[in-house]
Amino acid sequence: MDTITIVLVLLLAVVVSGFVSRMLPLPIPRPLIQIALGGAIGLVADFRVTLNPDIFFLLFLPPLLFLDGWRAAREELIRDRKAILALALGLVVFTVLGVGLFVHWLIPAMPLAVAFALAAVISPTDPIAVSAIASRVPIPRRMMSILEGESLLNDASGLVCLRFAIAAALTGTFSLYEATLSFAWVSLGGVAAGFAVTWIINAAKNWIAARYGEESGSQILISVLIPFAAYLVAEHLDCSGILAAVAAGVTMGFSEASGQALATTRVRRNTVWDMIQFAANGIIFVLLGEQLPAILRSAAETVRVTGHHEPGWLLIYVLAINFALAALRFVWVWVSLDLTLLRARRRGTVIQRPSWRLLAAMSLAGVRGAITLAGVLTLPLFLADGSPFPARELAIFLAMGVIILSLIAASIGLPLLLSGLKMPADTSHQAEEERARIAAAQAAIAEIERVQHELAGGRPDADIFVAAAARIMDAYRARIDAGSRAAEEAALARQIDAIETRLRVAALKAERTTIFKLLRGRKIGSDTARKLVRELDLMEARYEG
Repeated sequence: MDTITIVLVLLLAVVVSGFVSRMLPLPIPRPLIQIALGGAIGLVADFRVTLNPDIFFLLFLPPLLFLDGWRAAREELIRDRKAILALALGLVVFTVLGVGLFVHWLIPAMPLAVAFALAAVISPTDPIAVSAIASRVPIPRRMMSILEGESLLNDASGLVCLRFAIAAALTGTFSLYEATLSFAWVSLGGVAAGFAVTWIINAAKNWIAARYGEESGSQILISVLIPFAAYLVAEHLDCSGILAAVAAGVTMGFSEASGQALATTRVRRNTVWDMIQFAANGIIFVLLGEQLPAILRSAAETVRVTGHHEPGWLLIYVLAINFALAALRFVWVWVSLDLTLLRARRRGTVIQRPSWRLLAAMSLAGVRGAITLAGVLTLPLFLADGSPFPARELAIFLAMGVIILSLIAASIGLPLLLSGLKMPADTSHQAEEERARIAAAQAAIAEIERVQHELAGGRPDADIFVAAAARIMDAYRARIDAGSRAAEEAALARQIDAIETRLRVAALKAERTTIFKLLRGRKIGSDTARKLVRELDLMEARYEG
């Protein structure tokens, strides 16, 4: 009963955070509000949430990473692949090495392997936190695309580095050769497992739906179970469940481009996944706040691990680590930009250098969040010989401090850096959307005419079908109010309405088929296709409901 009560309290705190974030006049990020609510719960409630790291990892990470991969704009990932890979892979390794060595120098009492584990866990960024911070000062689209792509991949690379650091801490040894081979198996195996599991499940459910019909509830439940299945299969094979969840999400995006699911299924499924994302992210930050009072109460004991006695040293360590993270990120972005400009000049291409404010914003946007908290809580409690894991509570405190301080710094700094920043207008998506709408409308008109002739088929009342089709194709013709008509006219109007509904549904399906065809042919992007398909799904759900 206590477990159920705790879950309900955490969910209630997530709901309240949504109300509070809209009520406050200042643009305070929702994660900070959730942390504060969690802290209040930890102070007044008489329970303490004790998390099993493996269970915590399994419950929260697979669905969140799966959804990130599923909703990622694949063509934008391909377009910005060099910048994204440089941040998601190169910057992660650079951060783990640089911050790991810095933390070990700063706190000699923390073993080097644990310092690397802490650096690995604070290397992934959280785009959801960045989006919340920049809600009133929109981040440029290209910059947000790079940040989202970076987060999609650096979650996996950072947590894989964490896995190796923990293994080194447990065994006391580290082999670069074995780590390279292990990394290859963990990475490639995880991607393969995620792809295989998702492809097999989708192929099976599509085969069943094509022959026996589709049930929305089952389809939604299958989509919820896929990330957990991919994660568990990969972990059973000693591969990366994190990469498996990401690969499963990307594979799901490609599979959904076939457009086989019913409109009502997609509408309901989007709602369910929005709720899962909101609840899972919110609970993680509430749990962070709930853990803080107990960790702060033990701050005096924690600081003794560092060789000091004043708890104020913990704040100094958090500030220093945040500064190191921002400085390393700025250096990486600056050097990467210089190399890009140099290569462009060698090709004879002139690229205008971005404003320093944009570079600073890119560096400050490296906000840590849910993945960092989930990762640091997976640090084992004991070593192989049964002794306590060294400096575990200190690492958790520092990671939590980095999350909170990075949120505060970004919430203050990003609006100042991005306010009034002149960015070139991006009209490509608008033009792309207009082309897709025109193509879909042309397909709809052609389908209306085809179905009209098919239904009329030389019938004596063919003029009814012509009238129904005309009502659809003429957007300015007023609908007839059947309630004020005589009985015969009302019956005729109902018949026309039924025919009109059938024609409208046929037209919507033709539009959607064209949208998916354009997506598969890479004529339009994933974001544009998702927006248009959702509009069509909502209209079809209204007519078929």
